[in-house]
Amino acid sequence: MDLVPALEEPLKQPLKSVLGPATAKVMAEHLGLHTVGDLLHHYPRRYEERGQLTHLADLPMDEHVTVVAMVADARLHTFASAKAPRGKGQRLEVTITDGSGRLQLVFFGNGVHKPHKELLPGTRAMFAGKVSVFNRRLQLAHPAYELLRGDDPDESVETWAGTLIPLYPATAKLESWKIGKAVQTVLPSAQEALDPLPPALCEGRGLVSLPEALLKIHRPHTKADVAQARDRLKWDEAFVLQVALARRRHTDAQLPAVARRPRPDGLLTAFDDRLPFTLTDGQQKVSKEIFDDLATEHPMHRLLQGEVGSGKTLVALRAMLAVVDAGGQAAMLAPTEVLAQQHHRSITEMMGELAEGGMLGGAEHATKVVLLTGSTGTAARRQAMLDLVTGDAGLVIGTHALIEDKVQFHDLGLVVVDEQHRFGVEQRDALRGKGKKPPHLLVMTATPIPRTVAMTVFGDLETSVLDQLPAGRSPIATHVVPAADKPHFLARAWERVREEVVNGHQAYVVCPRIGDEEDDPKKARKSAEDEAEKRPPLAVLDVAGHLAKGPLSGLRVEVLHGRMHPDDKDAVMRRFAAGDTDVLVATTVIEVGVNVPNATAMVIMDADRFGVSQLHQLRGRVGRGSAAGLCLLVTEMAEASPARQRLTAVASTLDGFELSRIDLEQRREGDVLGQAQSGARSSLRVLAVIEDEEIIAEAREEATALVAGDPELTGLTGLRTALDALLDEEREQYLEKG
Repeated sequence: MDLVPALEEPLKQPLKSVLGPATAKVMAEHLGLHTVGDLLHHYPRRYEERGQLTHLADLPMDEHVTVVAMVADARLHTFASAKAPRGKGQRLEVTITDGSGRLQLVFFGNGVHKPHKELLPGTRAMFAGKVSVFNRRLQLAHPAYELLRGDDPDESVETWAGTLIPLYPATAKLESWKIGKAVQTVLPSAQEALDPLPPALCEGRGLVSLPEALLKIHRPHTKADVAQARDRLKWDEAFVLQVALARRRHTDAQLPAVARRPRPDGLLTAFDDRLPFTLTDGQQKVSKEIFDDLATEHPMHRLLQGEVGSGKTLVALRAMLAVVDAGGQAAMLAPTEVLAQQHHRSITEMMGELAEGGMLGGAEHATKVVLLTGSTGTAARRQAMLDLVTGDAGLVIGTHALIEDKVQFHDLGLVVVDEQHRFGVEQRDALRGKGKKPPHLLVMTATPIPRTVAMTVFGDLETSVLDQLPAGRSPIATHVVPAADKPHFLARAWERVREEVVNGHQAYVVCPRIGDEEDDPKKARKSAEDEAEKRPPLAVLDVAGHLAKGPLSGLRVEVLHGRMHPDDKDAVMRRFAAGDTDVLVATTVIEVGVNVPNATAMVIMDADRFGVSQLHQLRGRVGRGSAAGLCLLVTEMAEASPARQRLTAVASTLDGFELSRIDLEQRREGDVLGQAQSGARSSLRVLAVIEDEEIIAEAREEATALVAGDPELTGLTGLRTALDALLDEEREQYLEKG
C-alpha cells in the first residue's frame, strides 16, 4: 500500500479549503499561491525587530510599504465640505516616527473613528500603504495598521512572542500581517513536508530538517534562526535544480552519436589555408575542446561564450566544416532574419570558392552553403530543401524556418545555435530531432554569463569561454550624455557624429521604439522611473526625421527596424555596409551580429530604457575595425537615479562579465537572459545566483555524483516529488510562451 500520496496531501490542499475564500482568491490572483505548500514557500522578504523601527527616511515613492513605527502625535480636524456643509467633515492626521524620520498618516470621513481611539501618542504599530507626497511631505493615506501590543491573549502571545516580525512580499489587496496570519494557520502542515534532500547530504552539511527550516523562516526567534532556515532552503533550491540538470546531462550522455573527425587535407585544412590571419590562443584552445567532443560517440553539448567580436563565428564555422569533412551536415540557427542573412553572407565570403560546391569554379573540397528563412522565395526554398535532403548542401544557415517538419536532412551532424537565450530548450531539441542519430550541439552567446548563471540556466551544457579579442579590434570609449541637465552635451554629441562622418566613418543612432505603433503608448512597459517622466520612449521614425532636418542635415540618414519588409531591411543593411549611408537610425535589431567595421560611433537615445547587458551588446557594434569606437549613452534621468548609476557602470568598464554581474545584482534574478529560457529560474526564491556561487557549485557536484550512482533516484521520494513540481513549472512556462 502506497502511503506517500497520503503523506503529501496536507501540502497539496487548496488554500480555499483552509483559509477564507476571499483571502484565498487574492492569494491566487495576486501572488500566484494556490496550495498550502505554495504558501509555506512564500517566504518573508525581511524581518523587523520588535525593538527596532523602520527607517522612514528611506521610503520609496509610490511603492506599497510596511513600516513599524511609533505614534508621535494625532490631531482630529473638523472642516466644512460639500458632503458635510455644517463643518462636520473630519480628518485625522497622525504623525509617526522612528527616530530618524517622520511620516504623516491621513484618515477621512467615517474612517477616522477607530484610528482616533487606537492611535494614541506612544502607541507602536505596523502600518501598510502606498507612499505619496502631499504638500511636499511624505504621507500614507488610509493605511492599514496592526497594533503591536501584548494584551490580546488570543493572538498576541502566538503572533508577537517572537522578537522578529516577518514582513512578506505583499500586495495592496493583502497586507503583510494578513499573509502572516494565513501562514500561522497552515504552519502545522510543515511537519508533513517531504524532504527533497538525501539524509546523508543534510547530515554531512549540518543542515536542519525541512519542517524545522519552514518553521524558522516564518517564525524565527533570532537572526540565527533565519540564517539556518535560509541556508537549508537555498540548498533545496540549488540541489533540486542541479539534479534536474544532471539527469538531463546523464540522459543526453547515454544517446549514441556519430563521431565526426575532420579528414586530413580536407575542407577544414583548405579553409584554414585561406585565412589571412592566425587564430588567437583562445580560439585554438576552444576549437580543441570542440573537436575533442565531436570525436566522441556521444553528442557534444557545449556552450561557447565570447564577448562581442571575440571570433565565435569563426570557431563555430571551423566546427561545421570539420563535420562536413567527416561526411555530415551542419545547421546554424539564428534568432532573426537579419542575423541569418548576415551569417550566410559572412560565411560564404570567408569560404570563397569552398562555398561553391557543384558549381563551376568551385574548389575540390567545396560544399554548398544554403540560407533558409521565413522570407526565402518558393523556388529558392524548394532548391534549398532539395540540397539538404540529398546532402549537396553541407551547411545551412537559417531561422526558426529550419525547425519546420518539412525540412529534412541527409545526415545532420552538428547544430549551432546563435544567441541561445532567444531559443527555448524545446526549440533546440526540435532541430536536434532531425538527425538520424542525435547530432552534436554547440550553443553560442555574446551575453557574458557569470559562471554560476551558466551552471543554473545552461546547466545541461559544458562551457567554453573566448575571452581575448582578436588583434586589430579597437577600444571603445563610452560616455554618459545627461541631456536634461546639460543640453549642450547632446548638441556636442551630434557634432561628434558629424566629425566621424567627415573622417570617412559611419554611425548608428539607437532608439527604444519604432514610432509607427498603433498601440496606446501607456501600454508600454513602465518602470517607476518611466512613470516619473510620463514621456513615451523616443522612436526611430521621429528621431530620424529630426536629425535629417536638424543636427545631421546634409548627411545620408536611413532607418532600420523590425517591422520593415525583410527585403527592405536587407537593402538598408547592404547600403550601410557598403558605406552608402552615413548614419543608421535603428531599433535594437542591430544588437546581435551586425558587422560594419567602418562604423565607429553609436549614440543610444533614452539609454536608461535598456538593460546593462543589452547596452554592452549594442556598444559592441562599433570599433570593429582599426579605428577607435565611441559610444554615447543619452539620458534624461537625474544623476542620483538608479538608472544613471547603471549607465555609469556601463561607461566605466568594457568587461562584459563584470557588467553581467552588475546587471544580475541590480535586477536580482530578473533573468539576464531574457524570457526565452524555460522556468528553472522562476523557481528560485531564496537562492541568489551571484551571491550563492559556492552553494550552486557544491550542489552541482553532489547532484552529478548522486545521478551517476543512481539515475532513478530510488528511495528518494521527496526529491522525485520536488523534481516533478519543478519540471511541471518549466513545462507550464514553456506552454505559456509557446
